[in-house]
Amino acid sequence: TVEEALVRWREVTDRQWARFAAGETDFQGQRRDRVRMFLDEVLTDAEADAWFDRYIGHYEAAWALFPDVLPVLDLLATSHRHGVLSNSSLLVQDRKLRVLGVRDRFEAVLCAAELGVHKPDAQAFHAACDALGLPPAQVAYVGDHPEIDGRGAVDAGMLSVWIDRGGLGAVERAVAGPHRIASLAELPAILGADTRFGAPSTFG
Repeated sequence: TVEEALVRWREVTDRQWARFAAGETDFQGQRRDRVRMFLDEVLTDAEADAWFDRYIGHYEAAWALFPDVLPVLDLLATSHRHGVLSNSSLLVQDRKLRVLGVRDRFEAVLCAAELGVHKPDAQAFHAACDALGLPPAQVAYVGDHPEIDGRGAVDAGMLSVWIDRGGLGAVERAVAGPHRIASLAELPAILGADTRFGAPSTFG
């Protein structure tokens, strides 16, 4: 079924991304191996590349912003600076942001394929901080994976916010763990409650 295929694709992607993150393969190599493992077939590099290119065409056709994205970006535009850190490549992410019409809202766009380091490694998060010229303690990071994004940003010394749109996280927030939200609409309140991001200091 389609649902089973999607589950299989996500499992394969997670496994190959782990290999990429561990330095066992390069960006193009993990793409090819995702195809081979998903199809369970022996394919040449050219055949795997052609299959992945067809997949990318369908993937790009499905790109869309969640309804809460633009309102929150607009709300925070004058008070907060914005950047993107992705475990993908600039080839994909820069194009995605431009197609969706939001590339000019971000000062910096950094991706693992070019950085040579991947989330949840603290070096990846710190590279994003360096691109903004800010220490980690003055940067909030919002991501959709509880470990790669949520825990990774905490360990890197940032204010971490895990956006759990599917409501998968039933565990209460641990001390010093990532904030959990279901919508970006909840983000301004979190930033506004922190003295690093807008709340007045009680010490004057």
